[in-house]
Amino acid sequence: MRKTTKITTAALAVGALTFGLTACGSDKDSAKADPDSPLVVAASSVPHAQILGFVKDKLAAKEDLKLEVKEFTDYVTPNTATQSGEVGANYFQHKPYLDDFNKKNKTTIVPVATVHLEPLGLYSKKIEKLADLKNGATVALPNDTTNEARALKLLAENGLITLKPDAGADATPKDIAENPKKLTFKELEAAQLPRSLGDVDAAVINGNYAVEAKLSPAKDSLALEAAANNPYGNFLAVKEGNEKDPRVAKLAKLLTSPEVKKFIEDEYDGSVIPAF
Repeated sequence: MRKTTKITTAALAVGALTFGLTACGSDKDSAKADPDSPLVVAASSVPHAQILGFVKDKLAAKEDLKLEVKEFTDYVTPNTATQSGEVGANYFQHKPYLDDFNKKNKTTIVPVATVHLEPLGLYSKKIEKLADLKNGATVALPNDTTNEARALKLLAENGLITLKPDAGADATPKDIAENPKKLTFKELEAAQLPRSLGDVDAAVINGNYAVEAKLSPAKDSLALEAAANNPYGNFLAVKEGNEKDPRVAKLAKLLTSPEVKKFIEDEYDGSVIPAF
């Protein structure tokens, strides 16, 4: 992995909250879990599955935790699998995305412990600096509700567009008030964005997919999301009612341990930031 400029973790005080492990559902749901069976966790490949792999290989034994990691390439199946009980937990998302997902799908997934932040960035294979983005350029955006709004906010913060005053966490290109460069927007599934770079002038890419595509958010991005007061920390999540599962409690403890913090800092060097 290429070395990149470190982003300080001090700015993540707001995002560093570890959610309490009090039950939001019935004890009956929690009692169904066999504490001696492996906890199956759905995760995005990078960095989530890698971080879980570190926990499984280096830390889980000391907590007598059997851990099984199941990798997914999309942002939908991990939640539906958690809701159905196919997996016991997931680790891939942030709170605005989960809130929107629960509302639209009538699911009852809840956060347990916040682990890290992946700064979202604007990337290009055709230009080397933001000022070179031409009039009429095509910019690809993630097409899920919260990340599209997050991407538009990044463009607005860097002077490429102006959003309407009432544009919120569900903003779309329709909420653009001013578009001085007359940019055209192409909405794609988040996982497809790195592969779109050859077909568009620039793309706003989620941090995990950028790292997976060998892009360094800290080094390769034309514009990068600020870490300060960022609400997009990624967390361990479970179906409501399973917060008391002792395996979940053990994993939450390990994911927010000093060992994991050091692993994230050493392995990703600013492209992924501990949020605890």
